[in-house]
Amino acid sequence: MTEEIKRTNPFFEDYGTPHETIPFHKIRLEDYEEAFMEGIKRDDEEIALITGNPEEPTFENTLIFKDESKGKHYYDLLDRVSNVMSCMMSCETNDELEALAQKLSPILTKHGNDVSLNPELFKRIKHVYENHGELTNEEARLLENAYKGFVRSGALLNDEDKDKLRKLTEEAGLLTLQFSQNLLKERKDFELHITDEAQLEGLPDTARDAARLAAKQKEKEGWIFTLDIPSYSPFLTYSTQRDLREKMYMAYNTLCTHDNEENNLEICKRLINLRREMAQLLGYKTYADYVLEHRMASTAENVYGLLNNLIDAYKPTAIEEQEELKAMARKLEGDDFEMMPWDSAFYSHKLKMERFNIDAEMLRPYLQLDKVINGVFGLANRLYGITFKEAPEIPVYHPDVKAYEVYDKDGEYLAVFYADFFPRDGKHGGAWMTEFQGQWIDRKGNNVRPHVSVVMNFTKPTEEKPALLTLGEVETFLHEFGHSLHGMFANTRFGSMSGTNVWWDFVELPSQFMENYAIEKEFLRTFAFHYETGEPLPDELIDRILKSRNYMVASSCLRQVSFGLIDMAYYTKEEPFEEDIIPFEKKAWEKAMISQQLPNTCMTVQFSHIMAGGYSAGYYSYKWAEVLDADAFAVFKREGIFNQETAQRFRDCILSKGGTEHPMTLYKNFKGSEPTIDALLERNGIK
Repeated sequence: MTEEIKRTNPFFEDYGTPHETIPFHKIRLEDYEEAFMEGIKRDDEEIALITGNPEEPTFENTLIFKDESKGKHYYDLLDRVSNVMSCMMSCETNDELEALAQKLSPILTKHGNDVSLNPELFKRIKHVYENHGELTNEEARLLENAYKGFVRSGALLNDEDKDKLRKLTEEAGLLTLQFSQNLLKERKDFELHITDEAQLEGLPDTARDAARLAAKQKEKEGWIFTLDIPSYSPFLTYSTQRDLREKMYMAYNTLCTHDNEENNLEICKRLINLRREMAQLLGYKTYADYVLEHRMASTAENVYGLLNNLIDAYKPTAIEEQEELKAMARKLEGDDFEMMPWDSAFYSHKLKMERFNIDAEMLRPYLQLDKVINGVFGLANRLYGITFKEAPEIPVYHPDVKAYEVYDKDGEYLAVFYADFFPRDGKHGGAWMTEFQGQWIDRKGNNVRPHVSVVMNFTKPTEEKPALLTLGEVETFLHEFGHSLHGMFANTRFGSMSGTNVWWDFVELPSQFMENYAIEKEFLRTFAFHYETGEPLPDELIDRILKSRNYMVASSCLRQVSFGLIDMAYYTKEEPFEEDIIPFEKKAWEKAMISQQLPNTCMTVQFSHIMAGGYSAGYYSYKWAEVLDADAFAVFKREGIFNQETAQRFRDCILSKGGTEHPMTLYKNFKGSEPTIDALLERNGIK
């Protein structure tokens, strides 16, 4: 009998795939835990080599030590497996993977603490920080980041406080994971199952077709609507069934507030307090003070200054917008009609149609996903000269995912780009960009190129039609693609400072900048053709898009500001947070609120950005970066929106530099001066 050949964990060896991309087809569930544990062991081994070195600590033997005698992937195993599992947790999770994540969370948090609280390692880094010789700008920034990173992680604390910090971080790690798991489960558990076709009144064919397909996939008759945005948003916008709109709205806006295992109310309270306690243990008054130390905004006062300036500038217009909406509803329903939150999208659509004769469904036939992809790639080519080649030989984690090789304008290989477009069970909602491999330059001078991925939840194709997008979905694609360009153009020596490894109120600049192109006529003409007739998007329709560009813009701005206000209210607390989340939330964002608040709805319990993501005390970043993106695009408008010299300057000064310099320095290198709010106000028609 032939002895079975022992299988090797794919994380333990070279992948043997094009560009060493992740061999998703080889990875099994049990590989993750084995790779994590081995990765921790190798990390400890590497740190022991550094701390055990009898020579005087130097930048070379302490900050960038690399023993490659055991193979180029020996000491980066933990990063490799972490990147893959993180993606799977967001894009293709299941009960077994969720259970494994719960098991590994305290182990990985402990390891992170063991590194950041290692006194011997910090002693060497501190010595280099205080005694280093001449360094390049990038080396100096790496050293400063390393030293301050250790300090901000508790390296200066006494042993008792270090133990406290360990406990706090381990608990926070578990709770953030629980928060995300609860939200995913509760959102996926809901479905609105309709069997009476009369209840579909008002819904466009695309929404009906998608709901029919969803029912068929679950082996049910009729139509199924879910809380995934491509299903939820059209239902609220078009359905004439007010009672069903209410049912959908309340299901969405009361997620994780119910008396069940998925309730996130107490988890949020605990996370807010854990972060406050961690910050105060490290010597900061509030968690916001801790976070903003490494942000362009610098202080809570500056954040509130931005948010309050936006309220002052936009609120009068937003109130007018809401009054016009109510007037439209009364015009259609009678003078005694009382507008409710589940009515807003419905009557907003009616008003927009009356005023501009434009809606998302009119544009869908011209926005076929395959052609949009070509349009977005073509835009990158026109600006930067890069090209994309679909690469079916590169393994992917789901059949929906497409992989591409990206080549620079000189024909050199630049990056691998993955795109994951559609919602499915086991995939979180929203849209984001991530990396499987970051860019860096190794000791031999090899420029290790990045593998980046964009993940979205677009309208799926049906049996009758290809995937047809809304203009909003095209904007989302451009947004995430902007992040991916930041990653793909990375060209720095150290991976910790490459690509999107920048301060969080700067990271949204490249993404929001790209959204500006969504309504540029010359861009739309490159891909917006009717999926059946091939006719181009008519000029008069484009003109209506342009005229409606700022429709409800002030209300939309205040919505974002309100989220920033909640975030800051939680994380500027100096005392223990003991209030009930729901009433606290409503009071916190009241200044920006212009529409009715319902007593049982709650944003906080599903606000992943500030509870389980990296935007705690940082949600204002979207508006901060919007000031930057409007200011930057104004430069392109002056010099030409497809001007390759301007684009090259944007690439050289911002996209390729990562976090190697202060963000304001990078921005001023591009524009020649600091940004102002003027371009944003002008773009929004407020000025």
